[in-house]
Amino acid sequence: MRILFVSKDFSGASLCYRLAAEGHDVKAQVAESWVCEVLKGLVPRVRTLESGLRWVGRDGLVVFDDIGFGALQESLRQQGYPVFGGCEAGDRLELDRPHCQKVLARHGLRTLPFHYFENPGEAIRFVQANPAQWVIKKNGHPDRMFCYVGRLPDGRDVIDVLEQYRRHAKAPGNHVLLQRRVQGVEIGCARYFNGRDWVGPIEINIEHKRLFPGDIGPKTCEMGTLMWYDADEENRLFCETLAKLKPYLSEIAYRGDMDINCIVNETGAYPLEVTARLGYPAVQLHMEIHESPWGEFLKAVAEGREPGLSWRAGFGLVALIACPPFPYPHIKLHKDLSPKGLTVHFDPSLNGNGFGHIHLEDVAMGKDIEGRDRYYLASDTGYALHVTAMGETVEDARRKLYDRIRKVTLPRMFYRQDIGQKFIENDRRELERLGYLNHGDV
Repeated sequence: MRILFVSKDFSGASLCYRLAAEGHDVKAQVAESWVCEVLKGLVPRVRTLESGLRWVGRDGLVVFDDIGFGALQESLRQQGYPVFGGCEAGDRLELDRPHCQKVLARHGLRTLPFHYFENPGEAIRFVQANPAQWVIKKNGHPDRMFCYVGRLPDGRDVIDVLEQYRRHAKAPGNHVLLQRRVQGVEIGCARYFNGRDWVGPIEINIEHKRLFPGDIGPKTCEMGTLMWYDADEENRLFCETLAKLKPYLSEIAYRGDMDINCIVNETGAYPLEVTARLGYPAVQLHMEIHESPWGEFLKAVAEGREPGLSWRAGFGLVALIACPPFPYPHIKLHKDLSPKGLTVHFDPSLNGNGFGHIHLEDVAMGKDIEGRDRYYLASDTGYALHVTAMGETVEDARRKLYDRIRKVTLPRMFYRQDIGQKFIENDRRELERLGYLNHGDV
């Protein structure tokens, strides 16, 4: 099958490569020039969307890996192209947080106090008048480092961060969002939707966003995730969150992966944000869990069909391997410090099926002086690759994951060594007590 993969910054590079590895005729159209070499030697590019559409035709498949393409996706569907991805209303769920909260509340989901301010100064005055632990957010899909989770009960630390944003604001309209912080376990619920109904099992995930083990340091795009699937339509987290959005997703004909990240505690599940697209590294874990071919699965979702997904039971883990300047990819580096061109070395034992647990990100392939395949970093970001593993228990999955990571060598590489550990030590017991883990899950 011909597949055109459309992206802004090639967030879905590893999925694009997986589709090509399945034997599909895949070409990518990527807008941002700074990722122009990513997957070079692995997946060919088309110069323009128009040429890509002429090539793929209406018998092929068009895959979008991010938000911001809603109007285009709807137009292509009207022209008869099978399109996997979102829509304008789906984009707005992620890009416009106040609107998203209104949609969630209208469909019966619990919501937290949420306030929008045109600039940091307004937000500072609000916190001074309403001292509490607040979470600072921003609309759109910006750098995760902007988010700050307040710790002090009088809000002084939140005011400090807002003061910094005010000093460095590029424009008076540098808006700020504040959401009331609540205590509990952070957990996500996701599922694919084909425009009419849910397809496949329910996904439960726990993200590890901070840079260092023990949830210390700045927030990143994500350092790793724990995930498992559940076929029980009565799953409590699903029923309290995603299930209630089915009428809305049917109304907007959404076709793709939909995720709601929540805080759960004694009083229920509270949505924090919606991801109306493929998640990263969620989709890398989907590649570990799914047994069905990806091309056929995405085509079925795009065409509004039931794909009959085959998947593996158990717990999945994924960890990001990166090197400096990650998680600050856009800082200016001295040319000698750029990671671009560094070779990623893989132990020979990963050849064959073992390489299926390696998910290439800002990587390209060429030949070394001896004619062997050479994988190397193709951008300045330091965002290298993900490694995945599954096990019957989280403990078993952790053992497999870190055994595989030890077989990867990249100069100055780093990764979190505690993916899944907090679940073992605390969250599993707490989620079971709160009633958010089915008996078979634990």
